[in-house]
Amino acid sequence: MSQASDFDAIIVGAGFAGIYQLKTLRDDTGLRCLVIDQAGDVGGTWYWNLYPGAMSDTESYVYRYSWDRDDLMSYPFKEHYVKQPEVLAYLEHVVERHDLRKDMRFNTEMRSAYWNEATQKWDLVVSGDKKLSAKYLITCLGLLSKQNYPDIQGLDTFEGEMHHTARWPNELSLDGKRIGVIGCGSTGVQVITEIGRKVKTLTCFQRHPQYSVPSGDAKVTPEYRQWVNENWDQILDQVRNSVTAFGFKESEVSYHDVSPEERERVFEESWQKGNGFRFMFGTFSDIATDIDANEGACQFIRGKIDQIVRDPGKAAKLKPYDIYARRPLCDGNASNGEKYFEQFNRDNVDIVDLKQTPIERIERQGIRTSDGTLHELDVLIFATGFDAVEGNYTRIAIHGRDGISLKDAWEETGPTSYLGVCVPDFPNLFTLTGAKGPFTNIPPAIEVQVEFITEAIKQAEKAGAPLIEATHEAERGYSEICEKLAAGSLFWKAEGESMIYTSSILVARPKADMVLDNWIFGANIPGKKRTLRFYFGGMKGYRGMLSECVENGFAGFKPFVSS
Repeated sequence: MSQASDFDAIIVGAGFAGIYQLKTLRDDTGLRCLVIDQAGDVGGTWYWNLYPGAMSDTESYVYRYSWDRDDLMSYPFKEHYVKQPEVLAYLEHVVERHDLRKDMRFNTEMRSAYWNEATQKWDLVVSGDKKLSAKYLITCLGLLSKQNYPDIQGLDTFEGEMHHTARWPNELSLDGKRIGVIGCGSTGVQVITEIGRKVKTLTCFQRHPQYSVPSGDAKVTPEYRQWVNENWDQILDQVRNSVTAFGFKESEVSYHDVSPEERERVFEESWQKGNGFRFMFGTFSDIATDIDANEGACQFIRGKIDQIVRDPGKAAKLKPYDIYARRPLCDGNASNGEKYFEQFNRDNVDIVDLKQTPIERIERQGIRTSDGTLHELDVLIFATGFDAVEGNYTRIAIHGRDGISLKDAWEETGPTSYLGVCVPDFPNLFTLTGAKGPFTNIPPAIEVQVEFITEAIKQAEKAGAPLIEATHEAERGYSEICEKLAAGSLFWKAEGESMIYTSSILVARPKADMVLDNWIFGANIPGKKRTLRFYFGGMKGYRGMLSECVENGFAGFKPFVSS
């Protein structure tokens, strides 16, 4: 491992993005590269997320790199969904297979980064006040990595254990304990599903009920693996030319073009197959864009909750009534095969609807809700998500031209970029899975971004002493494209009244019908700018935009010339 301080490129983060970016830059450009990470080893998100039930909600055969054909053919996956230990082992395997560890430094956190106009380099201060510099700075800080803790009175008075799922202590036992879980998004659903049968009591403090469907997880049979191996070309082509990049064909059939009986059949078939993205995008083509189609999916899931949950009181609390326009969820299968909603049939598992009885304060022995009830707890688990997208960028002092920080640059508009990877006034800075990147399966999105960045650097290097910098005009144009794409989706909420596109008709809906606390738009953090943070044009559309940029000589960037 090199101990030099000056590099051609420094890559911050050793997860999916940082690993592939190091490999492509090292292999394709010969540049002197270094990966740094505050963690003790590779893995990124999967190094930290040790909570019970942690898994990817993407099927195993598309939650991996596509560029090593021999590895695709031979590396095992035993179940349809990879769990945290398997993802971590896979990333460790890739690093060893391609001898990448020699260019990595761990336990090394980037504290600040300043663009040095005189040297045309980035100057970094890292752990121990050590200084590094590089021509190119590539941040792989993670889309969902900066933990969000709710501001609750008395948090520091609790005498039990408190843990955020993103910083889970290794080998923590919950057996026989009284557990409280705040939050039931993707992580909360996974945790609750896994621990319900193990703990003395489990109380879900539900901030918002979820439209969750089964994952369809199961053991991978030899026949299934053979089919995957024989069809890699078709699988990868479909992923790259799809909307979600989740490895299934999105529906081209409108909800309105079939009978009620056919709608029920399609929903039931998708429910049995499993996967949240498949249910939203693989059933009918207009679930995410048409209010009536969306409500049809909602009614089906609410009906399933009524069928599964025997206690009518619990079922009523678990049923959502807003638009199905959050990141689609699927249950994590417990090791005994049980699913999320089934947990609430257990006598030891209860639910508190925080919209009916909000948390008043946390006390020494547990959580006091507004109805006066003290819920006594031994362990309090925060499955409260993240300061998504820009959280890790605004907490670090990253300063571009004239000393402007990313935090200041995004103060009025919220996080923005050109093509999801570059920010004007921040030369030679690339942000993988940054602001306004594609809303898709992450590994395929990372691959196309890494390949675009690598090509940009290759072309710029030919210019000699290069600068790569997006223009403000290009950034504004890309943001407009993102907003137009989102405007046709039920995910988007305009200011004032909630505006929904149904076919070509703009319909005004009351605010109460819309998702107001969605992390996709930053609304899960008090005071955070509510704005669009993703590109909703799908994987095929995003790849097309990157390709068009390259084919047009990196249009939207200042010319690659010596400064």
